[in-house]
Order: sequence, then structure tokens, then C-alpha cells
Amino acid sequence: MNDSNILDKPKIHSEIENKSKEIGFTMPSDLYIGTLLKTLITSKPKANLLELGTGIGLSLSWMIDGMDAESRLTSVDNDPKLIEIAENYFGQDKRVQIVCADGTEWIKNYKGDKFDLVFADAWPGKYSETDEILDLLKIGGLYIIDDMSTQPNWPDGHQENVNRLIEYLENREDLTLTKMNWSTGIIIAAKKR
Repeated sequence: MNDSNILDKPKIHSEIENKSKEIGFTMPSDLYIGTLLKTLITSKPKANLLELGTGIGLSLSWMIDGMDAESRLTSVDNDPKLIEIAENYFGQDKRVQIVCADGTEWIKNYKGDKFDLVFADAWPGKYSETDEILDLLKIGGLYIIDDMSTQPNWPDGHQENVNRLIEYLENREDLTLTKMNWSTGIIIAAKKR
């Protein structure tokens, strides 16, 4: 199988990649997590979706590409410059709400419907407020995190954070996990109850 032959990139993806290089954005999501997100979101019609860590919008482009007309997606990031760029690309899509806010505060104050899928690609919802974000996941909902394999840009001591998170998720009885040594290291958790 040739998993590097990715044929269905979102139309806007190359433009966002170029913008990422232009501004020196050093934390882009890779293509593999994008294809996975698109596939999983396609399996969830009329979904309520959440992305924590919009960045410049690379993974957001894949998520939007997988959505049907009745789904809605909220993407949260605390960097106003990156949010402005993402708004320029996706702000006209009525299904998408891009929020510039501290992720911790957003999670703690969220009062809306539970989510069918959460992609946590930021500290909040991944290494902090994990209980809160998992409480916002519907039964049967998916929680997806990447960068679980050692990354070159990790600060000293970050591996311990990753190890604690993995152990915590493994010990939760309300989740079924798949840990994948693929892409940047992926965990997919489905909420059982």
C-alpha cells in the first residue's frame, strides 16, 4: 500500500501550506492526520465538531472537506494573527465558527451541545482540561490527538507529559482506545458511556 499517494487534498490546502511557510509557522499538522480527520468526519453526518488549536488552518481544511452540509464545526485558538488567517480562508463558511480565545477558558465556559468528534491539537483539551473535554464528548463520539510520538520541536521534559496523558487515557473505563504508530503518533478514543 502506498499511503504517501494522497490524491484528495482540500483545494485550499496548498495555498495554506504556502502561507504557513511565508509566515514561518512551525507547527503545521501533517497530511496523514488530515486524511484521517476527513475520513472520520465523513462518517459522522449532521455532526457537531470541535478543533482545539486552529493554527493556520491546515487540519481545519481537511475537517471542513469531510463535513456534510448539516454539520457544524467550532475551531478555537488563542493566537489572533493565526485566527485572522484562518478566518480569511474559512470565515465565509456558515457551518464553521472560528473562535479566538484561550482554550482553557473556552472549554470551562462552553455550554452548548456535546460533540461527535473532538480533535485536540493544543495544550487545553489534551494536556489540561482533559476531563472537561471528554465530558463534552457524546456517547460514540471520537477524541483524536496527534503528536504522541517524539517530535523534534518538543521542549525538554515533554515526553513525561505525553506518557502521563497516554496512561490516563488507557485507564479511563469509558473510552476504547486505538494507539497508532503512524503519522506523528495518533490516538483515537471512542466514548463508550
